[in-house]
Amino acid sequence: MRVISVAAALAIVLGTGLAWGKIRSFESGINQINPIALGEGGEDGAIDILLVGNDSRTDAHGNPLSEEELAILRAGNDISTNTDTIILIRIPNNGESATAISIPRDSYVEAPGIGKMKINGVYGSVHLEKMIELVEQQGEDPAVAEPIAQDAGREELIKTVANLTGVTVDHYAEIGLLGFALITDALGGVDVCLNAPVYEQLSGADFPAGWQKLNGAQALSFVRQRHDLPRGDLDRVTRQQAVMASLAHEVISSKTLSSPATLNRLEQAVQRSVVLSDDWDIMDFVEQLQKLAAGNVAFATIPIVEEAGWSDDGMQSVVRVDPSEVEHWVNSLLNEQEEGNTEELAWTPDKTTVDVLNDTDINGLAAAVSHVLGGRGFAPGNVGNNESDPVSSSQVQAAQVDDLGAQAVAQDLGGLPVVEVAGVPKGWVRVVLSDDYTGPGSGLDGTDVTLSAPLNTAAGAAVDPEAPPPIITAGSSDPQCVN
Repeated sequence: MRVISVAAALAIVLGTGLAWGKIRSFESGINQINPIALGEGGEDGAIDILLVGNDSRTDAHGNPLSEEELAILRAGNDISTNTDTIILIRIPNNGESATAISIPRDSYVEAPGIGKMKINGVYGSVHLEKMIELVEQQGEDPAVAEPIAQDAGREELIKTVANLTGVTVDHYAEIGLLGFALITDALGGVDVCLNAPVYEQLSGADFPAGWQKLNGAQALSFVRQRHDLPRGDLDRVTRQQAVMASLAHEVISSKTLSSPATLNRLEQAVQRSVVLSDDWDIMDFVEQLQKLAAGNVAFATIPIVEEAGWSDDGMQSVVRVDPSEVEHWVNSLLNEQEEGNTEELAWTPDKTTVDVLNDTDINGLAAAVSHVLGGRGFAPGNVGNNESDPVSSSQVQAAQVDDLGAQAVAQDLGGLPVVEVAGVPKGWVRVVLSDDYTGPGSGLDGTDVTLSAPLNTAAGAAVDPEAPPPIITAGSSDPQCVN
């Protein structure tokens, strides 16, 4: 995702007529590597990028972070090679959409040539094994051995992701803890929204409910928290996606990159914190991203079988996944995105608020229907009698006939017609019930509304850890609220 942000920034530089040297200067100070496991792009020209966020206590060039930086990041002094953020990004040849697929850090996967393990340990395991081989067995200087061991770890992680998803990785990007904070600060902070207040000492997360703007260090605490969350690591992944969606919206919509000072801060942050594969022509990438709109950038998480599972030997708590299901899901999602179906993929019932109005003499009908819709995930709106023009038949009213929420409500209520009505706000629909209504909540369809599921509100909804997190897009200036 940082790669998308950086390249989108370059596209803006190009579009605003700043010097060509500024564009190339983004590349000049970046640490570039050459993983041999990378592909060369598919037949359709799509670009597949593996973005890795690691817990390194050094910058992208191997320089140790200062004590002050470690304190700000709450990183401590322990050496770590965990890759706790793993995201596969696809940009089709038409450049009109982007898809970022998160792989939870504890996903229990098959590492080619090694065996089953947590995916966040693949890099570190191979890195350590290679260091032992080179330093202890062959007597190599640790400073010489370190980049070789890093390359070996990256190679194995690239192969593991390809093995799990069925997608051949074309480009590799890596960013450490410091880089996340620096880039966030360079872009002026990030807007987030929380469903409820949080306070968790290990990560330093201490935030109120609702909308807020975070600086780099705060954003790092926000995305690193994984304790005291309803869905554990899955909520952590969703937070990462919410932050990336917010940053991508700002970058792609050109709101934060209109001044040379901002670009200079971003350049410094990228050069200190980002590692890229060296076969990457950033300018070609920029040309593709010039057509990218924020609304067509989607963030999703691979399907899981069990969030609180156990490894095959019963010794580790892991996230269980079905590789065949993951590969099928990834392929399906990428195809849908390439067809331009971002809005459909990202829509969920809670994004639609439903008013229900009673145009009959049946007392309580509107309340019963609203209760049914609430149980199916729709946000409850106003409930009451129809005070406007009477209707001849029951209907769902919306600003547009093809509104996704209106179509879903109409289907859930037995196939009611959708009628376009001016004045219905975006994100809302209005159900008007007439004497012909016999659908759910009427008592005439064989169901008892008193036995229906309770209202599914954000504050009181039951948590299903195996349900896939929602798809988040970068298309809105209002951040989606998350746990």
